Amino acid sequence: MHVPDGFINAPVSVAAGVVAAGAVAVSLRGARRELDDRTAPLAGLVAAFIFAVQMLNFPVAAGTSGHLLGGALAAILVGPYTGVLCVSVVLLMQGILFADGGLTALGVNITVMGVVTVVVSYALFRGLVTILPRGRHSVTAAAFVAALVSVPASAAAFTLLYAVGGTTDVPLGKVLTAMVGVHVLIGIGEALITAATVGAVIAVRPDLVYGARGLAAPLKLRVGGELVDVPAAAPAAVPTAVPAAARSTRRVWGAGLVTALALAGFVSFYASANPDGLEKVAADTGFDKKVEEHAAADSPLADYGVKDVDNARLSGGLAGVIGVGVTVVAGSGVFWAVRRRRTEEPVRAGAARETA
Repeated sequence: MHVPDGFINAPVSVAAGVVAAGAVAVSLRGARRELDDRTAPLAGLVAAFIFAVQMLNFPVAAGTSGHLLGGALAAILVGPYTGVLCVSVVLLMQGILFADGGLTALGVNITVMGVVTVVVSYALFRGLVTILPRGRHSVTAAAFVAALVSVPASAAAFTLLYAVGGTTDVPLGKVLTAMVGVHVLIGIGEALITAATVGAVIAVRPDLVYGARGLAAPLKLRVGGELVDVPAAAPAAVPTAVPAAARSTRRVWGAGLVTALALAGFVSFYASANPDGLEKVAADTGFDKKVEEHAAADSPLADYGVKDVDNARLSGGLAGVIGVGVTVVAGSGVFWAVRRRRTEEPVRAGAARETA
């Protein structure tokens, strides 16, 4: 659902850019509370994984394809504030390097694909996990529903922006029906990918899933025919040395990076070549008439291919690998800086108190 330049007029694009900038600024502050020594190294990987999976367009119906948006996945894995930053990093890399999503429409894309999907999905996810039985399966089920709903919500948000600032005269009802209808189908694919990924991480390292924190069910014993909570054990004789496998994220990080590289570098060749939901609806309804050429159309990586590499498989694979590498470096740099800022704040506060 990458919105190109020309779909939305300049005033609304600027307004969406202000909203997106504000959301990113708020998320930079909020992410300081979400990122810790375990999750900070993984946030950049989550961004790279979303980039890779977005290259895997899957068929949905009648010559239409869809791809992951990633807001729900990022929010559940690393937190909603960090999730907004993850999607924003992906969209920035795609727009600058791969000519995917307009540059003047970057604010529109961050608002629609990043902010809306994260807010809707995480609010729904938190609501579901409070009423479902505590456990890993409930987290996975809640992730499925949250991701499913987030995609048509994103489509509806785009339609709202089109209603205010669309550059063509296509009837609003026609656009809304087409956009939401096809994106409900795309949402099913989003939900399957999100649930599978969250479930896989929970199975290996549940402590790394932000949305699963504090959801462990208390241990119970049957006493006199009734189930009662087991009293918390008194802290004692806990070994000071924590096993390396429990405290290190290197294995998870390495496995995730290899998976992202394989998806972008190899599996992406088999992705559907059909237009995605927004492109198909725009062509069918006619609101793509004023689409503008991308400012980075001459980029060496435009359209997810390496310039002057004639072999399509090699060109697409190299572009995917480069994209994953650039995204993980850019994302890791952002989240390292956010994490460092968090650790520096208490030191500064302490120094200020001592000075006073």
